[in-house]
Amino acid sequence: MATNDQNFLSTEVQRFTALDVFRGMTICFMIIVNTPGNDEAAFAPLHHARWNGFTPTDLVFPSFMFAVGNAMSFVMRRWATYPPGKVLGKIFKRSLIIFLLGYLMYWFPFVHKDDTGHIVFNQIGETRIFGVLQRIALGYLFASLMIYFFKIRTTVIISILILIAYWPVMMYFGDGADPLDAHTNAVLKLDTWLIGTNHLYRGEGFPFDPEGFLSTFPAIANVVAGYVVGKYVQEKGKTYEGLTKIMLWGFVLLVIAHFWNYQFPINKKLWTSSFVLQTVGLDCLILSGVIYLIDFAHKKGRWTAFFETVGKNPLPVYLLSELLPIVFWLIPIGGESLWGWMYANIFSYATPALGSLLQSIFYMLICWSFGYFLDKKKLYLRV
Repeated sequence: MATNDQNFLSTEVQRFTALDVFRGMTICFMIIVNTPGNDEAAFAPLHHARWNGFTPTDLVFPSFMFAVGNAMSFVMRRWATYPPGKVLGKIFKRSLIIFLLGYLMYWFPFVHKDDTGHIVFNQIGETRIFGVLQRIALGYLFASLMIYFFKIRTTVIISILILIAYWPVMMYFGDGADPLDAHTNAVLKLDTWLIGTNHLYRGEGFPFDPEGFLSTFPAIANVVAGYVVGKYVQEKGKTYEGLTKIMLWGFVLLVIAHFWNYQFPINKKLWTSSFVLQTVGLDCLILSGVIYLIDFAHKKGRWTAFFETVGKNPLPVYLLSELLPIVFWLIPIGGESLWGWMYANIFSYATPALGSLLQSIFYMLICWSFGYFLDKKKLYLRV
């Protein structure tokens, strides 16, 4: 790792290939599902579940949280020799920066055209406060503090208690016949009281944030699980016994999630406890597969190098992937946006659904090229 821990851009020399590949796969798939050429025409697995249920797309964000925990397993080991004040300063600084990056990302491009065609400033009072990076920031903050001050076993127990407590909280504080309904759940109630509807995501067709404050608490378990698995991988991941245990953990969590789903449904937008177990279980199995291919079957090659390129710089590549489409939508061409024009005049000829996928893959490769450039320059964004 870089010796200058204060630099945002630094040269990194110590890597763990399987974890970098896992992060890279997560980011690449996230870009593909977040930027379809035509959202309505996209293949069904590339959509989130409407409410209860699970699709491959629902695995992306929790895998990102899991990967954050993986990265922490390297950082926390290095911090063991630091004084508490320095460690706490780093934790709070990183959390604040990531949160602010997420907030500014949703505020971008800071202006819009009103009904009269005039450019006006986007009001702070109507900006989204919570979101993807904000959840990562809060998850990282709470997980880091627990791991630093408590033993791993205590941290895991606290995480389990959070998942168990989240169930009755959601059932008791929700309203109506179904306390887990999209319009009556406790996540929406708390966010409305805490920040008001003007600061909530409206992509569901009404004010509701799938990255709300209350539902961030069970997401902490995804980060803690990533840390525990990442630490175990570093210690025993290259042995058959270690690999088998990770796979068994994944299988057991999937079984528990399956049966818990009957009482507390798997739901990404509420980030239910069964959803946490489902996603952590799948991440354990996927990471085990990556480790097996790289370290046991020795299948390391161009495919690993491709994903490593993104895995070494997940934050800048993700930020670019979220901001650049806004620019595509703002550039007019042929009476529509550049993004819409690309789909209508290039990619849609491959059939609507396939064309939508091809355009999202094309865009992912643009973002990958940015990661490739940073990697070649040995520049790695660190916050």
